[in-house]
Amino acid sequence: MAGRRRWSTEEILDAAAELLCTGDAESFSVRRLAAALGTDSSSLYRHFRSKTELLRAVADRILLAAMDGYRPEGDWKQRITALALRLREAFGQQPQLAAVWGRYASSGTGSRMVMEEVLQALRSSGLPDGEIPTRYHRVAVLIAALIASEAGVSTVTPGEYEQGMELFRVAVLGADPERFPTLAHFARNVRPLGADRRAAFEDILAAHIAHIEAAIPPS
Repeated sequence: MAGRRRWSTEEILDAAAELLCTGDAESFSVRRLAAALGTDSSSLYRHFRSKTELLRAVADRILLAAMDGYRPEGDWKQRITALALRLREAFGQQPQLAAVWGRYASSGTGSRMVMEEVLQALRSSGLPDGEIPTRYHRVAVLIAALIASEAGVSTVTPGEYEQGMELFRVAVLGADPERFPTLAHFARNVRPLGADRRAAFEDILAAHIAHIEAAIPPS
């Protein structure tokens, strides 16, 4: 009788990414992944010691894909902006994995490449070395949060989106002007969270970069 097929690490990660695209990190389990591959959990634990380690590896592959062919150009502000938009695009193609990245921070090669680029950019800005780690952390948290937020909106089904829009219209356009006078005043111009996400992403990132720039000591 032929033995069970031996799955490579890359094949396991491919299957895990596919499974995550139909669910989320909470419902994901090594047992479910093993069942999808037609094997048992013990064979997967030879490659990854835990579910968390496996999820980190899946997230890191998105970062690796984002960094593939990347070449830093421009000043430090342009570099951080270009990198953030590159990560946004990469996770936009697999939005279910954005939450995985935010929760299970990767420690693989992809993560190190992203960290290296942001730290290099910040160091070239003229910030004192002592401030760079904290500034890096703020940039990383902001980018991860923006990407995860956008991914959450993009995974909503058309039916859920329409229902949400109707609830938004009721809440905003139907607001009692006596109780919510300011909301009623701006009601026709207030936009739902899902609207114009790219512009919001870029504006928020630009504001944070300007905040960093203001802290750079004069030459």
